[in-house]
Amino acid sequence: MKHRNTTRLCLAISTALAANAAFAGPQTFSSARSFAMGGTGVAVAHPAEAAADNPAMMASNQNDWSDDFGLILPSINARVADEEKVVDQVDDIQTVIDQFEQQIRSGTAPETVQKTAADLRDRLVSFDQDKMRANLGLGLALSAPSQSFAVGAFTNGTLVMTVEGEVSTDDRTLLDNIVNASDATDAQNKIDAATDSNGNLNLTSKGKVLAAAVAEVGLSFARQFELQNGANLQVGVSPKYVQLKTFQYTETVSGFDDNNFDSDNNTTDKSGFNLDLGTAYTFGERQQWNLGVVAKNLIPMELDSAASRPDLDEKVRTLELNPTVTAGIAHTGDFHVLTAELDLTKNKAFGFEDDTQWLALGAELDAWRYAQLRFGVRQNLASNDNNDGIEEKTQYTAGFGLNLMGLRLDLAGLYSNADVGAALELGTSF
Repeated sequence: MKHRNTTRLCLAISTALAANAAFAGPQTFSSARSFAMGGTGVAVAHPAEAAADNPAMMASNQNDWSDDFGLILPSINARVADEEKVVDQVDDIQTVIDQFEQQIRSGTAPETVQKTAADLRDRLVSFDQDKMRANLGLGLALSAPSQSFAVGAFTNGTLVMTVEGEVSTDDRTLLDNIVNASDATDAQNKIDAATDSNGNLNLTSKGKVLAAAVAEVGLSFARQFELQNGANLQVGVSPKYVQLKTFQYTETVSGFDDNNFDSDNNTTDKSGFNLDLGTAYTFGERQQWNLGVVAKNLIPMELDSAASRPDLDEKVRTLELNPTVTAGIAHTGDFHVLTAELDLTKNKAFGFEDDTQWLALGAELDAWRYAQLRFGVRQNLASNDNNDGIEEKTQYTAGFGLNLMGLRLDLAGLYSNADVGAALELGTSF
């Protein structure tokens, strides 16, 4: 059965996660609090969030309502960029293809078929090089923070999926010939040349799907050291087991079939051990300043994608999980948190998206630990106007948190000229 709802692709890949050119993997998992504060967290993470942001923060000075135990169960976030409505275009194109082929089989007048051919041609031209991107994240974590020896456990997964349309010159010429036929007889001849004996169109335009997923499970350990100048140094480490997964599916627009999304021919996977390392430096008269640095995925990993359709020019692509380094600074008061953060390394694009290197600002206003209002903004310093994917430039975020009797609910939203996103998190801390 032909594909009628491309959004099912996200669900298929997400289930499979249970995720020669070289590309980096999905961006690392983000808690809902971090999501609302522009993706920051290296210098301000709460203990349960520390595994995702900076393991050293488990040993930092925390509020008395969160310095004994923390739990995230679960945290979910998603972002979608689909300015050109690629999902809808795929459905509409296949509907018109079916209409065209049905007209051929039923002997519809050539003039009517010409109108359908014109509609199909225009839709294909509009579809050419249009792209969509979806990012999904899911995480669970628990922590027992302590300045002498903190320990935590975590598991999370991230997925990036991109789709692009590619229209062939042959298809446009074929449909132009039908549309521009001189008379009914000429139109019928052009229609016969464009279809097989069963009335099927011989189209070579295609839809291309590239996706990558990273899943990890691990432990976090941290300790605080008092320095002679009255400042404190926290050091944390997260040994973890990582699974990489790639998904590559290329098919003609008329033959796109959702039953092939998770076929063994289209997926590859690889697993191995890795390591995150974080530090934080707390200083100031009231220990109100904090500097944080985290290095993630210190052991490089890579995985080649499947290329099961060389007849459609499908090429092997390499998913690379390379070390990344992020630094942040934060000022914390009784009723506020202000933070700034910078990626010191660039994350190369996977599939039809943009390279990323974020400079982010985040703020949190706290009402006596019961409610929090959060804001953030981040700018992509690596955005390339000549990139062949969806650009990511400036993103704005906001959210709020509620903390009632130790139970937490965090909600967040994201908006840019290309993306919309949301995050939800449930947890507890005491």
